Amino acid sequence: MMDELPDRAHKGRGAVGNPDGRFERQTRVAADDGWGSACDPDLPPLRTTLTVDTSRTVLARNESPDVPFDRSLNPYRGCEHGCIYCFARPSHAYLGLSPGLDFETRLFHKPDAPALLERELRAKGYRPQTIALGANTDPYQPVERRLGLTRRILEVLDRFEHPVGIVTKSDLVLRDIDLLSGMAARRLVHVCVSVTTLDRDLARRMEPRAPTPARRLDAIRRLAGAGVPVAVLVSPVVPGLTDHEMETILEAAADAGARGANTILIRLPRELGPLFDAWLHEHAPERAERVLSLIRDCRGGALYESGFGRRMTGRGAYAAMLSRRFALACRRLGLGERWGGLDTGRFRPPPAPGDQLSLF
Repeated sequence: MMDELPDRAHKGRGAVGNPDGRFERQTRVAADDGWGSACDPDLPPLRTTLTVDTSRTVLARNESPDVPFDRSLNPYRGCEHGCIYCFARPSHAYLGLSPGLDFETRLFHKPDAPALLERELRAKGYRPQTIALGANTDPYQPVERRLGLTRRILEVLDRFEHPVGIVTKSDLVLRDIDLLSGMAARRLVHVCVSVTTLDRDLARRMEPRAPTPARRLDAIRRLAGAGVPVAVLVSPVVPGLTDHEMETILEAAADAGARGANTILIRLPRELGPLFDAWLHEHAPERAERVLSLIRDCRGGALYESGFGRRMTGRGAYAAMLSRRFALACRRLGLGERWGGLDTGRFRPPPAPGDQLSLF
């Protein structure tokens, strides 16, 4: 009988293991075959694979009272940034894949997304509201540098004069500053840059393939300098691990030119709880039990609560203290006072090929 092997960290990857998704009928475990090859430190690194997503629509709708948008667009499924806390990880189970290492190594992209978006925007009865770009996975993750899907989507939105809100933790957003500055002049775009920690070493372990915190602050500075409204997203706040940095992050972002700020308490739905637990015991074993205890204190004794109204903020004394600290710091720094809405009244589908031009 072969011995089961413990999960281990992989260089440049966030998840420690690759557990099967919740819909799978069988559970796989790694085992030692006696040759020792599975423990070889010289094994090649895990490669990233890319598969075409053949979705026939690209706009996802929601009615959640916890988010300020009713539609979103995600050019990619899975995310190579590998953030261990990413609440989108469990969605990989719908593809028959693991929310662990599969989520950050087996990616899907939507090459037809710009054309599908244009078709949906031209549909009779379409009513414009801000589209959230990157609400699930980062639209500026590393593969975007090569594929340029997000830029092509922005070009469609620019032509249609359709408002968009972007969420990213990548300074690759600066590649599109020419588009973004022009759209910002018409109140058609704002950008939220996620900064979880200013500790470069912690960020490297927690968000292994995301740009450094310093590069994200520079992105805020350069976007603001180009006239693009930009906010900082202090998210997720991890009690006992990153919460002590909240005011420092807000101050650094305000100094860089951020106009607004938001925050979300760490969310650990479904398979994400065990994945984060394993990561903590691998990378921060001396803090693990304290961190998990504080999360449970904010979640009614569990690692996660899915109910509207508290899944983003938590409950209890510790969660209330975090919310109060955030509100006081934002008020002191003026974050939110200059953060206005976007203009939906400019929306105009441009003439399609073959359309008869209007005389008026």
